[in-house]
This record gives sequence, structure tokens and C-alpha cells, in this order.
Amino acid sequence: MRSRFAAVVLSLGLGSGVAGPSTAPAQEVRARAGDPILWADVPDPAVVRVADAYYMSSTTMHMSPGLPIMKSHDLVDWRLVGYAYDVLDDDDALALRNGKSAYGRGSWASSLRFHEGVFHVTTSSGTTGKTYVYRTKDPEKGPWEKTSFRPALHDQSLFFEDDGLVYMVHGGGDIRLTELNPDLSGIKPGGMDQVIVPNAAAVAGPNIGLPAEGSQLRKIDGRYYLSNITWPRGGMRTQLIFRADRLTGPYEGRVALQDRGVAQGGLIDTPEGGWYAMLFQDHGAVGRVPFLVPVKWEDGWPVMGVEGKLPATLDLPPSTLGVRGVVASDDFDRAPGEPALPLAWQWNHNPEDEHWSLTARPGFLRLTTGRVDADFLAARNTLTQRTFGPTCSATVALDAAHMKDGDVAGLATLQKRYGFIGVKAAEGAKSLVTVSAESDPPREVEVVPLTQDTVFLRLECDFRGRADTARFAYSLDGESWSDIGRPLRMTYTLPHFMGYRFALFHFATSTPGGVVDFDDFRIGGRIHDPK
Repeated sequence: MRSRFAAVVLSLGLGSGVAGPSTAPAQEVRARAGDPILWADVPDPAVVRVADAYYMSSTTMHMSPGLPIMKSHDLVDWRLVGYAYDVLDDDDALALRNGKSAYGRGSWASSLRFHEGVFHVTTSSGTTGKTYVYRTKDPEKGPWEKTSFRPALHDQSLFFEDDGLVYMVHGGGDIRLTELNPDLSGIKPGGMDQVIVPNAAAVAGPNIGLPAEGSQLRKIDGRYYLSNITWPRGGMRTQLIFRADRLTGPYEGRVALQDRGVAQGGLIDTPEGGWYAMLFQDHGAVGRVPFLVPVKWEDGWPVMGVEGKLPATLDLPPSTLGVRGVVASDDFDRAPGEPALPLAWQWNHNPEDEHWSLTARPGFLRLTTGRVDADFLAARNTLTQRTFGPTCSATVALDAAHMKDGDVAGLATLQKRYGFIGVKAAEGAKSLVTVSAESDPPREVEVVPLTQDTVFLRLECDFRGRADTARFAYSLDGESWSDIGRPLRMTYTLPHFMGYRFALFHFATSTPGGVVDFDDFRIGGRIHDPK
């Protein structure tokens, strides 16, 4: 098989602005050897193989729909095929109500299993204090059956034993094994509940920083293998592996990989008998990106990497899809029977369906304000999708004819340290504005009077060499562009715990009921490098 990295070319397949990922023409973007499988925010990967197909779940926290499911036939090209839920639950934090939010929380690390013809994906939420189990026979079409129970089991891994019993392995520091009811409705009263690996981070040395977490458990050839991560103080994120002959232990452990901070995930085999680990790396402002690491077996241990390092090549085909499987341009023009929104889109928190529409003005995304908000981060119905590396751009047309005084709408790069370009209505006039939240409080960087209703907005992100900068521009005719404001230094922050996202937004600071229409959202992989 051809080496996936030997050619040192990753086809990102970025469109010239057409409505969906499947019809976008390919565009080749040079990539260095050892780049991630997807240069986009796909953290906490959990992977399962069913026949010749691979399925992967990931974390999107406060976004709705959530718990994304991706599919691949080669471990390289991944395409979004669905979500386990539309909304995790309905409470004030998840819905951005009454001054509360779920930024950095929502649903966390998942596990994914295929058992007796059924896909099971599980997650937990510190926002609701619950553990969630979703089940379906078809992850591409659903429906998903939901079960939830208390408490929230941290970084849980669902495990079906051969004797019919079912467990979750979970915890931070001490790793616990907890038996569930056979119907997965909750923790089994009087069932097994014990620590199976005390102080699991200790195998990486005495300088424990982040206690071990991120459990993923598999049974391979009759032996139990538990994957965890830790972060030694003064070191890097480190992958651990434990093994035992019995589910309850005793477990022996070792460091499986300590290179470039690539860690957390699990083992996956191929139909041909090959083995890999799907892990991720903190990659600056773009987020946490997945890496595929080769595995070979020695003396009953999975050995990750080549001589302890990430290899420059993998024995896999080159990518032909790239990030095109998880991002999409959109002209908002829907034929009968088409999904309302491509899977690439997610709402920031739970949406208010009565305040957005693709039918009120066919061919446009309409956002109507339903309340007064203090700022961008408090606004509901902000529609997002991932930014991606090494460079990316988004453009959109905005019709601001029916904004009300105090309204702000536009195109943003969403994180706690956000930035945006948009239109502001005040005192019967409109202006273009750029806002930066690099420091507190957010501030207007530049304001330009606007004397027409429709304007074109552009946002470009540069993640090369951890540059992590965003630049803004506008056009009055869609052809001639002018830079505005200054570059935004993007910073990955733990309060949001998510890579930066493109975001379409509209909020009111004075009177609700204003309307804006977005058209022709286009993404690309090239940017206009500053001279």
C-alpha cells in the first residue's frame, strides 16, 4: 500500500464555495510529513471497526447537535455521518438562559462500542451531572435511543464482558470499574464497584501533574488492555497502557508513547491484521487534532510508534478527502427533502428553532433576535463549524436591511478570546465593525460607515507554525476586498476547551425582533498572505 505521508501531500478537498462537501472540487494543499489525520478539532477519539468500516466518536461539548459520529474505510479519510443527539438536555446552561452557559462543559469524552448488532456511544456531562448512553443499529440514519443516569462517570469507557455483564471503566487518578444494569439504565445496585488501577499516573514517574484519565478498555486475545493518559509535571501529555489477565486485575502498566504530546484514545485493528492507535494532540488555537500511530505487538504489549516516536510515514493510502469530510460550504438553498443544514454545522448551545429559518426567505439563512444580550458569547442561535489548518478562510454575504438599533451581526471566530467582523446598527445608521476579545473587556478595533444593506465579510485563519492569527476583510461588491481592523491573536483557552470555529451570529443589545439574512457561506484552504 502507498504511504500516507511519504508523498507529503494532504488533499484537503476544499471547495470553491458550493453547497455541500460531496460536490466540492479538490484543491491540493501542501502538508508536512507527520501532520494529523484531520487538521481540525476532533478531540477524545473513540474508534470501533465493524467489518471493513471504521466509526469514530468525538467531543464537541457545548455544541448542538452533539456527539459526532464519523466513518472511514481506510482510517485516513473520515466523513461526518451523524450525531448521537440533537440536544443533550434542556437546562439553562445548555440553552444559554438566565446568564448561564455550558462553555467548556456540555458532553465530554465518549466511548464507542458495537455489541450484538447495536452501536453504543456513551458520554458524561459535568453540566447535568449525568452519564448518557445512546444506542442505534444504524449510526448514519438512527434513530438513537437515549438512556441517562446519575452520577456523571468521568471519561468512562463502556465494556461488555463475555459473560453478559456490562461495566464502565472511569475516573481520574484512581481508575474504577463499575457494573451497570443489564439494560444500561444505571449503576447496578450491589454490583461490582472497585478501583482496578490505583494512582495510574505513577507508571510515568513521580512528577504527576494531570492524574491519569481518558480510559478506553479493550479485550484482545483473552487479555484486557486499558489505555489512559497523564501529563507529568514539566513534561508532555503521555499515553499509558495497562494489561491484565482478569478484568478486575491486577494490572501492570507502562508508558506507551511520549512524543509531541500525542495521547488519549484507543487501539484499533484492521481487517488485514494491522494495528494502530488513534490519539490526539493539543495543536494550539485550531484545537485538538487526531493522529494515527502505528502499533506492533511485542511480548503481549502494544508498542506505539517507531522507536518511541511518531513516524514520518504510515502504510496507508494518501488522503483524498481530508477536512472536506467535516466542513462544508453552504449556499442555504434547499431542494425538497434535503436536510435543513449540512452535518458540518453545529449551533453554539441549544438553538431556539423559532428564531432561525431557511424558508422565511428561501436561499438564505435568517436569524431573528428573540431577546436582548450583552455580547457575542451570550447570543443564542450562533451557527458554527470548525476552522482547520494549515490555513483556512470563510466568506459570507450579509443582508442587514432589517436590523434594529442596537443589533450586531456578522462572521466570527469563536472562542473565549474571539474576534469578529460584522455590521452594527445604531441611531438609524449602520457601520462595519471589528471586535477583538484578545483581552478583557472586548473592544472595537475599527468602525467604518456603511451606506448599503448588503455587505460581504471574510475571515482568514493562519495556523502555520502555531501562528494562530485571524484577519478580517470586507467587500461592497463581492469582488474587491479591503482589510479592516488588525490581526487577532487566537488563543486556545480552557474555559471554552475547544478549537476556534467559524460562526454566523446576530444579537440584540436594545430591542429584540431584528432580522438578518446570510447567503453563500464559502470555505477555502488558501488565504491572502499579508505583504
